[in-house]
Amino acid sequence: MTTLDPLVAREAWRLAEPLHSMVYFVPEGTENFEALGISARAGYFAARGGVFGPVGPGPVVATFYNFKPGLVARFLPAVWETTTPQAAIGARLAAADAALIRGLGDTVRSDEMAEAARLARRAAESAAEHPAGRALYAAHAELDWPDEPHLVLWHAQTLLREFRGDGHVAALLLAEVSGLQAIILHTASGKADGGFLRASRGGATRSGPRRRRICVRAGCSRPRRVRVGRMRVGRVRAAPVRAAPVRAAPVRAAPVRVRGCSRRVGWGAR
Repeated sequence: MTTLDPLVAREAWRLAEPLHSMVYFVPEGTENFEALGISARAGYFAARGGVFGPVGPGPVVATFYNFKPGLVARFLPAVWETTTPQAAIGARLAAADAALIRGLGDTVRSDEMAEAARLARRAAESAAEHPAGRALYAAHAELDWPDEPHLVLWHAQTLLREFRGDGHVAALLLAEVSGLQAIILHTASGKADGGFLRASRGGATRSGPRRRRICVRAGCSRPRRVRVGRMRVGRVRAAPVRAAPVRAAPVRAAPVRVRGCSRRVGWGAR
């Protein structure tokens, strides 16, 4: 049996991830949520958290992990007075449809798209064999699959994204890193923009002595040299925090095996 290199699985994820995450930034998303009578920010929580039903802030704060509870409570459960979980989820899917067609053109009807959708769906469905502790993944997995190949690919990548994210939360809890601390470490690494994280997560990414104390507790004596990339954050906590999601990647990627992952990497590199 051929062994799947975790780095190949991670590279396949890195190249496919924008196919999902773009939906939160494209104008089609804002337009569709506003058509429901809600803002884009409210739409984010309603569409992603709506897989749990018309919930309040609790389940979303717990599973999204690094959002300020007060920010989430500004939108949930109030948003359900204006729209429904089904409508918000549908608006997100429609935004993905329009944005992918706009960005990819005729590629959405290509043989390569059909193959990519088939491989991604196989990986996403295989992850259903490992749902324990992965609430966001499991809830998204209950949604119906779309029919069009480019939307199958998008939905599959959504499932894989949530599967990976649930693993991140488990790893952070195991390492005793809070949501705020995770944001601070990510900012200190230089891999993320602190201004964006403050605006999107609703809290401050602390600086100065406070940030240094958090980084030292996480095993990073020099915050500006923290590494979030390959397997490691700083010198102590990096291994458990980063290695757990990396170990999970082959679980998702194994069904498509080396050739399938390499095909995905090849498409993304074009």
